[in-house]
Amino acid sequence: MTLFWTKKREIIEIKAGTLLPLITFVAVILIWELTIRISGWSTRVFPTPVTVLQGFYELIRNGTLLKHSVASLYRVTVGFYLAVALGIPLGIIIGQYKPVKMLFNPLIQFLRPISPLAWIPLAMLWFGIGDQPAIFLIFLSSFFSLVVATAIAVESINPIYFQVAANFDFSKSEIVKKIIVPAIIPDVVTALRLTIAIAWLVVVAAEMIAVQSGLGYLILDSRNALRMDYVMVGMIMIGLIGLMLDMIMRRFVILKWQN
Repeated sequence: MTLFWTKKREIIEIKAGTLLPLITFVAVILIWELTIRISGWSTRVFPTPVTVLQGFYELIRNGTLLKHSVASLYRVTVGFYLAVALGIPLGIIIGQYKPVKMLFNPLIQFLRPISPLAWIPLAMLWFGIGDQPAIFLIFLSSFFSLVVATAIAVESINPIYFQVAANFDFSKSEIVKKIIVPAIIPDVVTALRLTIAIAWLVVVAAEMIAVQSGLGYLILDSRNALRMDYVMVGMIMIGLIGLMLDMIMRRFVILKWQN
C-alpha cells in the first residue's frame, strides 16, 4: 500500500512538473498579447506572438536560425572547454600547494572581478574579427570562476584523507586521482553549471560586436533592419538554449550526487 501511494505521488509530481511550467508560459503569451492590444503599440515596435511565430518559421525554413545557433554553441563549447581544461587543474594545484596560492591568488582575485565585456576592445585588437575574440571572452568568463571554485573545493577536503594517503605512501598522482578528484567532483560540477550560464551570456554580448554570426549578431542585424520579430526570435532562442544547457548541467549535478 505504501508503495502504491509512493508511485502515485511520483506520478503527480511528474505531471505537475510538466503542467505548471506550461501554464506559466501560456500565461506569459496571453499577457504579451493583451499588453499589445491594450497599449496600442505598433507591431513594428512590439510584435505579436503570432508575428514572432511567423518569424520563427521563416528563419527555420531558410536555415538562418540554425546557422546562428550553431555558431553561438560552437564558440561557447570551445571557450568553455578551454577554461575547464586549464582552470580545474590550476585550481587543484592552487588548492593543494600554499606557495602556489600565495603566488597566483592575488592576480586571480584582481582579474576575476573585471567584466569579460571590458576585454572586448583588446580582444578585437589582438584577434581581429571572427570566432577568436568571442572564444577568448568566453574563456575569461569561465576560467577564473572555475579556478577559484576548484581551489576552494580542494582546500575544504578533510586533512585526514591526506594523512591516510601518506601512511599508504601514495604518489602525488595517486593522491590527485584517488582523493582530490572524487572529493571535489560535486562542488566542481555545481560550479560548471553556474559557469556555463555566464559563458552563454557573454557569447551573446560578444557576438553583437566582434563577429558576424551567432544569435547576438542576429539580434543586432535584425534591429538594424527594423525586424523586431526576428529580434524576439533571437531572444527566445537564447532563452531556450540557455534552459537546455542548464538542464544538462543540472542533470550532471544530480547524477554526481547520486553516485
